[in-house]
Parts: sequence; structure tokens; C-alpha cells
Amino acid sequence: MTDRAGTPAEPDPPQAEDTATDAPEEPRRRRHWLRWTALGVSVVVLAAAGAGWWFYRKLDGNITTDTTAAAELRKYEKERPAAVVSAARNILLIGSDTRAGAGNREYGRDKGTQRSDTTILLHLSAGKASATAVSVPRDLMVTIPSCRKADGSRTREQFAQFNWAFEFGGTACTIRTVEKLTGIRVDHHMVIDFQGFKKMVDAVDGVEVCLKEPVDDPDAKLKLPAGRQTLHGEQALGFVRARKSIGNGSDTERMDRQQQFLGALVNKVQSDGVLLNPTKLYPVLDAATKAITTDQGLDSLRDLYDLARSMRAVPTEKVQFLTVPRRSYRYDANRDELVQPAASQLFKQLREDRPVVVTPGEKDDEGRRGADDKPGKPDDADLPAPSATPTFTGRNAAEGVCS
Repeated sequence: MTDRAGTPAEPDPPQAEDTATDAPEEPRRRRHWLRWTALGVSVVVLAAAGAGWWFYRKLDGNITTDTTAAAELRKYEKERPAAVVSAARNILLIGSDTRAGAGNREYGRDKGTQRSDTTILLHLSAGKASATAVSVPRDLMVTIPSCRKADGSRTREQFAQFNWAFEFGGTACTIRTVEKLTGIRVDHHMVIDFQGFKKMVDAVDGVEVCLKEPVDDPDAKLKLPAGRQTLHGEQALGFVRARKSIGNGSDTERMDRQQQFLGALVNKVQSDGVLLNPTKLYPVLDAATKAITTDQGLDSLRDLYDLARSMRAVPTEKVQFLTVPRRSYRYDANRDELVQPAASQLFKQLREDRPVVVTPGEKDDEGRRGADDKPGKPDDADLPAPSATPTFTGRNAAEGVCS
């Protein structure tokens, strides 16, 4: 090409390509895919959060709150013992023998009353170093204070067997009786009935036990062969309730069997990783929250989770079970009385959050070791020095039922 003067002109610049129409398709597709992926992930996260919130609300709503006991206990605040170690917690676990409610009538006729079939005082140490579960015999002779009955009338203070307290005045009366007996402040309580217990066992897919002899107990609705086996809801309930058909028929042996079973249950929950596995944890939480009636301090899923986390921090071998030192009541062999000074030693250690050593061993009628058999109120001089650690016969959760 030339210009108007005839001199050669510089070549025309090449025409620019249309980048809008000729750009590679792959980067565009990648950006498009990333946008949709981000949107999909957002939807999944929101759905998961919504499902999590729904599960939380459902589990939280399962819990039954007992406000009556708190109102009654406030009336007697001045007479209740003070907490010695604020960071430690004492929880009263009450197994109710009520026949009211769905599924409970098969165990007997509902007479409109209930007694505590099993009562355990659970002490969680301040440093989460141990958990000590102390069974209180239902036939133990104790002083039951004047309590308010369901119809508004009041009972008189009386010396009677322990499980009458629950029949007289429900949870509040039982708590006041335990506090009067032990001098230990009860911080929280849980009540569970027959159906609740069965659902808890089923939620962990049963608990293993070992039987030296076959069992056939119509009263407990229990028929089992000898040997190692896994018990589910109905059988598990019969196993912990049976009295006449297993062993020597004593309530002491039945309490020991209950402690063994609870230890095996705790051991299974921890060893199976239930607390760390959401697919296993949800059925357990669902059964637990439906099963219990508790005070306002434990009536939310968050409160129960904190309690479960505290228990998880305790080594299995430091989850201990024992029965209050007891023997046959001197005036009635079918009732129990405390053995002193062993009982006072135990209550003092728990009250002050001091160590309690529980070791296996041969049990005598009192189910305790090294206690003075003399009845009556112990002399303070007989109590161990603060540095001493009393030893009691019992077991820990690591042993299980088949140990």
C-alpha cells in the first residue's frame, strides 16, 4: 500500500480478534460450576443446621420438668445442709415403681401410689476425677420428716423404711430424707420409671451379663438360661428387679446386681464410642430425654450434655458403685439399719469431696469392710484422720457384670 504522495505506507495493523465471541469455553464452564457448587453447599449446610436445630428442639422437648419438688424444697431451705464443695455435684437418681403410664401396668395394679424401687446418690467430684454411686436400700430404717402429700395434707415425722418417703411426698420428701440421713446437699435429681429404663437399655443395643445358673422368676417376668448373654429392655428390667430367684434372695444382693448392670451400661457407652458418634448418640439421647423427670437445673439438652461430658471425663475404673454400710435391723430382720461408724465415714468423705476407695471383696451381711459393728451414734474420735482414705467393698464400671 502507498500513501497519497506515492511513498510506501506502513502496513495496516492487523484487525483485533473478537475476544467476546472467541474466548475459550472451559474457564467459563468452570466458573459456572463453582457458582452452583457453592450454592449447593450453602443449601446443604443450611439444611443440616435446620435438621440439627429440629433434633435439638425435639430432644429438649422430651424432658419432663419437675417444678413441684423445687417449690416444696424452698420451704425448707433453712434446714437443708449447705454445699461444702461448690464445684462437686450430688445427683439423686430415683427409680420409681409406679404402675401408672403406658406399659407399666403389666408389672402390677396401679394403686395410685408409688415407692422408690431403687435410689442412688451419685457424687461427681469437683475435679472430674471420680464418680461415686451410693445405693440406699429401700428397706433401710430412717427418719422421714413431715412431708406434703399429693392431696395437700401432711404426714407426721416418723421412723420408717426409706422407700415410704417417695410414697408419702414424692421427690421432695425423698431428697429431704436423704439429706437428713447423710448431711449431703442434693443438687439435682432424676426420676425414671420401668419403661424409661427399658428404652435406655434398648438404645445401646442391650447389655451383657453372666449367669451361673438359669433363672425362672414369674414375678420379675424373667426366664434366662445360664451363661453369658446380652439382655435387652424387658429382660434387663427383670434382671435388676429380680429378688427371690437369683442368689440368696436378699435386697443387698439385688442392689449389687443393679450396680453391676449400671457399671456394664456405663462401660458399654464409653467403649462403643456412643458419646462421639452422632448416629449412636441420638437414639441414646432420645431414650434418655423421654425417660427422665428432672429438676429445672437439668431439664435442658445442654444441661444433660454437660453432665454427660463430666461423666465422660471420669476414667471408667473411677466410676464406683457401693451400698451404704448396712445390716439387718435389730428389731426386724426384713429391714435394714446403718452400720456405724462406717456410714458416717462414707457420708463425711462424700460431703467434703474427699476420695472414697472401693475395692472388691467378700461381702458380709452389711456389705462393708472394716466397720465397727457397735450400734449407736459414732464417737468423732473413732473417725479417720482427714488424710486417711476409708475403704469400702464395691465395684467399678470397668469390671462389668461378667468380671
